[in-house]
Amino acid sequence: MDKPRRFTFDPLKNRRNIAERGIDFVQAEEFDFSTAIVATDDRNDYGEVREVAAGFVGQRLHIIVFTMRNDVCHIISLRKANKREIKTYVQKTTGVERGDA
Repeated sequence: MDKPRRFTFDPLKNRRNIAERGIDFVQAEEFDFSTAIVATDDRNDYGEVREVAAGFVGQRLHIIVFTMRNDVCHIISLRKANKREIKTYVQKTTGVERGDA
């Protein structure tokens, strides 16, 4: 996926994310969409198409939930990936399960 040119987010939700997770939605601009694994989040009817992506911000794997509104990427959530998500990302990008190498 190409990196979106513009990002938006709810400032109140961003403040909560910073308080709870220590991550500012502004960091979404550093998210590496070119190597990210992106999937549609269809667990609920959100009234819009939500995407979930696993990709890097710097050297750390992160999970971003977003929706595209025209050409603008609206950030819903951004957090560090957990161990299970890291394992899944490694398996999907390398075809190697941890411990196989």
